[in-house]
Amino acid sequence: MKKGSCLCGGVAFEVDGPLRQVVACHCGQCRKQSGHYAAFTACDDPHLTFTRQDTLTWYAASDMAKRGFCKECGSLLFWKGHGRSYTSIAAGAIDGPTGLHLEGHIFCADKGDYYEITDGKYQRA
Repeated sequence: MKKGSCLCGGVAFEVDGPLRQVVACHCGQCRKQSGHYAAFTACDDPHLTFTRQDTLTWYAASDMAKRGFCKECGSLLFWKGHGRSYTSIAAGAIDGPTGLHLEGHIFCADKGDYYEITDGKYQRA
């Protein structure tokens, strides 16, 4: 069982199943929302339980997905593709050691010009 929350605690969650390894997303939306790139794990929806969602809000970021964040402290927390059976979870929102590792990078063509990806992990355009 993994637990996590936003910075102020207005949103809290538990995951009672396996988590995907972490993927770094360099798309323009993740960069705008996080200020850099975003690092997400994911779990199948039946394994994600919200234990507190007082300040959880969802933003319809595109026709394909929505983004969940705390409307009080602004923490970036979730990405949910329409029709997808899983929810992506900001890896930094998970409490304590996760046992996860960075698996790779996506939307690398959109990355900021102020850094290079040099860790040798897979990269998808």
